[in-house]
Amino acid sequence: MKVTETKSKGLNREYQAVIPAADFEKEIDAKLDTLAKTTKLPGFRPGKAPKAMLKQKYRASVLGEVLDEMLRQAADSIVKDNKLRPAVMPEINLKVFKDGQDIEFDVIVEVLPEIKLGDFSKIELEKLTAEVPAEEVEKAIRYVAESRKENVKIAEDRPTKKGDIAVIDFVGSVDGNEFNGGKGSAYPLELGSGSFIPGFEDQLIGKKAGDKVDVKVTFPKEYHAKDLAGKDAVFAVEIKEIREPKPVVIDDEFAVSLGEKDLDSLRAKVVERIKADYEIASKMKLKRALLDVLDKEYSFDVPQKLTDAEYDGIVKQYEQAKKYNQLDEYEKSKDEKDLLAEYKEIASRRVKLGLLLSEVGMNAKINIAPEDINKAIAAEARKYPGQEKAVFDYYLKNKEAVEALKAPVFEEKIVDYILGQTKLNEKVVPVEELYSFDEKKPAEKAKAKSGKKADK
Repeated sequence: MKVTETKSKGLNREYQAVIPAADFEKEIDAKLDTLAKTTKLPGFRPGKAPKAMLKQKYRASVLGEVLDEMLRQAADSIVKDNKLRPAVMPEINLKVFKDGQDIEFDVIVEVLPEIKLGDFSKIELEKLTAEVPAEEVEKAIRYVAESRKENVKIAEDRPTKKGDIAVIDFVGSVDGNEFNGGKGSAYPLELGSGSFIPGFEDQLIGKKAGDKVDVKVTFPKEYHAKDLAGKDAVFAVEIKEIREPKPVVIDDEFAVSLGEKDLDSLRAKVVERIKADYEIASKMKLKRALLDVLDKEYSFDVPQKLTDAEYDGIVKQYEQAKKYNQLDEYEKSKDEKDLLAEYKEIASRRVKLGLLLSEVGMNAKINIAPEDINKAIAAEARKYPGQEKAVFDYYLKNKEAVEALKAPVFEEKIVDYILGQTKLNEKVVPVEELYSFDEKKPAEKAKAKSGKKADK
């Protein structure tokens, strides 16, 4: 095979290659020889058919297969011989392919940039921390207490009030006809919770157990059931029972019921949990600050094909959000042309930082251990209190989900490696500042494609 480099500019390499016709025919003959061992032609035993007859009958069918194999092998050879690091699969453009003639084609390769890593110890960053306010601790404990309160049947014969639980039977109708989903029995409805159609709960306040009420409401115009949206309805309601929440006393006994020694130990545990949440928020801000510094300090060309793929992923997410009316206020306020231009910049930044972090990971020989994946799964499980087992089972049964965790875990390990070398100055700030982010930049909100990269 004859190979000539025709272009070497930036990250783009192009090669003109020629496979002699004789070499191509030789590979076809070899393929036919293999085929002959198992092929049976009328009048001949397997493997005994004349080669000329096999060639006449099967050459056309193996030709394409042989061509694909030789072109792929040629591209691989060019990459290896020239010590290239392709950013994506090489592109092959077939130029001349005629029977009896040499095969001429171009191989186009976009390579990864050469990245010279600097001294991370010269980077100085601010690590934000916050003290846990006492009122935040008490608020968290009250929230737990609220979730554990019991509703008990009232002993006195009194009318309902806001906050009561009315146990009701109901049947809904529109124009005198019952509709699907409009019927319930012994349903516990907290009056004032806003869980039913606007106006429904208000009409049950001031009523007593045993009362029958015709509740008249109008379904919202944006109601999810299109056949009911904007229509007037009547619900025949019977109040079967009235309950009220029994307050939970927050004391040592309450703490013991949660598995703690006393109320002080419960408070300490809550402080620990809140501090862990603060640490996560602090780490997010620290990571963003680090990525901003790296983006400014490092300058190199990024592969256009990778950038285009990243941009396409961001745009698809934008189009989905637009379709389902889920755009945020910033996106709604921007001209689409300007927004898409910003997304191009975001895509380029992501690819650049992704390549940089990958280079750091390779140089530092950072690997992902099984315990790293286990920690990541545990972190995912903590996001769903009470459903931890279901989350673990999901990852246990779904290998693809586990694989999807590897890229962000790898990235986090690299970020931690870099941060371990930087100078960090701790600064105590109000909690509000710890959780504040610049909402003016969509870069902080647009998720990386397939969840493989963290926000950059």
